[in-house]
This record gives sequence, C-alpha cells and structure tokens, in this order.
Amino acid sequence: MSTLFSHFFTKINQISPLEHDFTEVLEAIALKPKTLYFRGKLPENVLKTVAIVGSRHNTSYGKEVAYNLAYKLAQRGVVIVSGLAYGIDSIAHQGCLDADGVTMAVLGTPIDQIYPKNHLSIAKEIVEKHGAIISEYAPGTKVNTRFSFLERNRLISGLSDVVVVVEAAERSGSLNTATHALEQGKTVFAVPGNITNPYSQGCNKLIRQGALPYTSPDDVLQELFPEDYVRERKKLCQAQLIGDTDVETKILQAIAGGSRSGEEIMNITKLPPEVFNQAVTLLEIKSRLRPLGMNNWGLV
Repeated sequence: MSTLFSHFFTKINQISPLEHDFTEVLEAIALKPKTLYFRGKLPENVLKTVAIVGSRHNTSYGKEVAYNLAYKLAQRGVVIVSGLAYGIDSIAHQGCLDADGVTMAVLGTPIDQIYPKNHLSIAKEIVEKHGAIISEYAPGTKVNTRFSFLERNRLISGLSDVVVVVEAAERSGSLNTATHALEQGKTVFAVPGNITNPYSQGCNKLIRQGALPYTSPDDVLQELFPEDYVRERKKLCQAQLIGDTDVETKILQAIAGGSRSGEEIMNITKLPPEVFNQAVTLLEIKSRLRPLGMNNWGLV
C-alpha cells in the first residue's frame, strides 16, 4: 500500500451506536450492530439523510440521475449514504463530494479492507471532506462477502430517512436495501426505467409494489422538508392572485375566494360588465383563468 494511503488508514474509531446521535437510530433496527468502526467524522447534529443505491452495472441514464440527485441533495445539506460499490453507489458519493457535501460509505468488509480497492481514492476524499467510512466488522476480520454485503444493507437503510433506488435488476442487493427500509418504516423511492432494460426491472417492480416513483430531486426534498414546500406553495398561490392590473387582481382574488359566476364576481368587485369582460378575456389569454361554461370562471 502506498505511503499516502497507509497514513490515511492508520486511525480507526470504535463506538457503540448509542454513543453518537447520528448512529443511535441503529438501535431501533433488526439485528442491531453492537459495535461500529469508522474512519473520518460522523455528523455532529442529527441531519436529514438519504441513501442512494443501485446497480453496479449502471447505464448513462442511471449515472445522470444518481449524480444529479446526490449533488442537489448535498447542496441542501442532506447527508448521502451509500455502499462505495461500483456503479450507482460510487456515483452518488462523487456527486455529493463535488457539491462539497457530506457522505457516508457503509462497507460490507472491515475498515482495513476497503472494497473495491479501486475506490481507495474516493474513500480518502470522503474522509477529507468530513464524511466517514463505516463498518460493523472489526479490522482484520475475515468475512464471507456473499453474505456481508447483504447484511450491511440494513445499516445503509437504517441510517437514512429516505432510500432511493436508481437502477436495479430484478434480483439485486439494492432491492434488499429497499426491503430493509420498508421494514424499518422508511420512505422508498424508485427511479422508473425502460421496460426493456434488465437493470430497471427491479425499480419498476418496486413501484408496482408501492414504492414512490422518483421524477426529480424535488420529490425527495419535499419528503424531507415538507414544511418548506408548504411555505413555497403559499407564496406561489399568493403570487397567482396578483394580476397585471388592479382589475385583474380583484377578479383573481374573488375567484380564489369561491366566486365562480361572472355576475357574482362583478357584484363583489363592483366592476362594470365591459371592464369585467375585457379583463377576463385577457386573463384567459394569459392562462390565468379558464372558462367553466355559462359565464363561470376558475383559476388555472
């Protein structure tokens, strides 16, 4: 091992999940780990956390989706969790790192046995940018990777508020992570994919079984920060009730208040028929109003 990486891999921290705010959530999962080993830094505060997982054999579509999602979430201060594997996992880590965000890599091997070895540089960057590499296996332990990677999936989902599966074959470790997430009461999103792509079959199956379809980072952000979206929606609604003239504003606000018929709107706004008719015609052209028939109007 090079001097650079041997220096990086000298310090290993050991804690029980209850010893840290970020990891104590693992006390509530099935087969909770007794000990965690990590290099780097765990978040000091309890932050919103999203797991992004998927196929090792990603498509360009999957790469774009995973990178963009991780980047956008990291910009909002969301911690990204994944498994450091080839494909979607490493893409998610890199998207977060490129946004100067914090990401956690949960290994299916001991800390001193980074797998795959080609991702040593990603592991180093994760630690340098205030993230962490985590494992439940003590250094030097020999593990059966046939089972250990599946076992660590419960930790990936357990540390996360939301799990997003980007691409997955019908039989995939990512589906195992989604199953753990559902058992833990977590929200699961799946990215819809081409029905002829074998690496989308798992995601499409998850959606059929009730997972939420992922269409943009806003889907996940709304799940994580619903109060922000309520405020934004109120602002949008208020903006929609302001016209280009005082007359238009009066009409929009009257309709928002429950009035539908032109006669009732004119009575409320005290507008003469010719002014009202001209204004609603312009509002319809501007796609602010829609005719409901019989001189009734609704907001677009």
